[in-house]
Formats: sequence, structure tokens, C-alpha cells
Amino acid sequence: MNGRGLIGVALTVLALAAPWFAYPVFLMTALCFALFACAFNLLLGYAGLLSFGHAMFFGIAGYFFGHAVKAWNMPPELGLLAGVAGAALLGLVTGALAIRRQGIYFAMITLAFAQMIYFFCVQAPFTGGEDGLQGITRKPLLGGLIPTKDDRVLYYVVLAIFLFGYLAVYRIIHSPFGQVLKAIRDNEQRAVSLGYEADRYKLLAFVLSAALAGLAGATKAMVMQFATLTDVSAAMSGEVVLMVLVGGLGTIVGPVVGAFIIITMQNYLASFGEFVLVIQGLIFVVIVLAFRKGVVGELGAWWRSRRSTG
Repeated sequence: MNGRGLIGVALTVLALAAPWFAYPVFLMTALCFALFACAFNLLLGYAGLLSFGHAMFFGIAGYFFGHAVKAWNMPPELGLLAGVAGAALLGLVTGALAIRRQGIYFAMITLAFAQMIYFFCVQAPFTGGEDGLQGITRKPLLGGLIPTKDDRVLYYVVLAIFLFGYLAVYRIIHSPFGQVLKAIRDNEQRAVSLGYEADRYKLLAFVLSAALAGLAGATKAMVMQFATLTDVSAAMSGEVVLMVLVGGLGTIVGPVVGAFIIITMQNYLASFGEFVLVIQGLIFVVIVLAFRKGVVGELGAWWRSRRSTG
């Protein structure tokens, strides 16, 4: 077995054993944000589109899931589909307008849409306003075959959802569609000259990214049993950008590593109170200065240089 195979086996064993050694809710939260970061990395790292409002898809999907399960008494599977469908539809509307612009103008349009969604969630009657949508019941999956009230059982469900989303991103990146996205990212004019409709590819990438972000947000609502304004805020949009940059922009594993780093910091530095932001800032400065390509990007570059000289 080669090195990659051993790493794969080790990660599989670690993922399966994790809830017996760490707090399952913390692990599930980290997996949800890892999927969110992977969805954002698909847009920024491979399509070259910087969105400052990606939290709107993450947050609105949580509200859709909670309302479908709580008010309409839907099973959680349909609630997840409702969250994904709602996020994808919002992504289609936002992307159809945003991709007409490039660079900072694209980013500002997504930010404007995100702020509109934020204020919609403040005012809409089904969101609970500033109190959020609380009391979302954890219903069993597959008609009662999988109980979800046990955190460890639910962890494996969330792990399966994360792996589905992660493999979907991996497949998209390594498909002909993904190769065209990279070509558009690197030189859009040349891609257009070769006959590719750049706006069409960028819109599809935007919708796919929004749908996967929605899957992450709906799963988080299922785990935490509530949806809040924090998940649709501008701060959340900035946080996912940070996760991707810390882990490694344009790498398949980097967003996962970045999400776990930041969620771990938030969880274990909370006891420092108001100084937690100062500590996080110092750590981020060190990471940015020492790992300009992100943690995974720098490690990958080091490993390739070592193999080439070895």
C-alpha cells in the first residue's frame, strides 16, 4: 500500500472513531463548516469568483429546513432537500445578476444580496426575527430506521452528508466542466475565444456552490436544532473566506483543514472572553506570513519539492 492509501485508511479510522474521543456536536459543527468551505472554494478557488455574501445560502437553507420540519411537519430528508433547493434557487437569481460583472463589482453585488437576505430574515414571520428559529425537533431518518437524538448516531449521518458533498466537489473539479472552470479562471478571454460560454459556466458553478452551501447550512440546523441570524450575517461570509485562505485556496483538502482550525480555535479559546479575537488575529497573522498558500498549499509545495530533489 502506498503513502496515499495509508493516509486514507488512517483518516477513515480517525473519522469513525472520533465521536468516541471528542464532543460529537463539536465534530458535527466542524464538518458542516468544512462542507461550507468546500462549497465556497469551488467558487473562488476553481471559478475565480469572490463572493462576499455566501452566508446567505448557508443561513437561508437552515431557515428553510427548520420551517419545513417544524411548521410543515416534513421528515428531515425532505427538510434537507428544501434547504438545498431554496439555496440553489437563490443562487440562480443572485448569480444571474452578479456574473454580469467581474472582480470587486461581482463581490459587492453578492454582498448587497446577502444584506437584503439578512434584513428579510429579520422581518420575515417564519424566521423568528432576532430570536431565530428555535425548537427544531430532531426527527429520525429513513422512516424511523436511524434515530437522531443520540449525538453519536447523528454524527455518522453528518459524516455521510459531508462525504457526499466533498466527493461531489471532487468530481466537479476533476470533470471536463471543472477543467473549463479553471480555464475561465486563468484566462477568460482565451476560453471565450475557444468557444466556451463563460457566463453560462460561471452561473452553473455559482448555483452548485450555493446548493452545497445550502446543504451545509441545513445540516447545521438539523444538528443544532435552531437557525439564527448569525448564519446569514456578513461576518459569516467573511469567516468562510478565512477558512479557505487558512487551509489553502484552490486545494481540495485545504478548506476542510481551515474549517477545523478555525472552529477549534473558536471552541477552545472561548474561555479567554474578549481577548479571543486578539488571539485569533495573532494566529491568523502568523499563518498568513508563514503559509502564504495556506497550510495545505504550503505542505503540498514542500512535499513536491522534496520528491523532485529526492
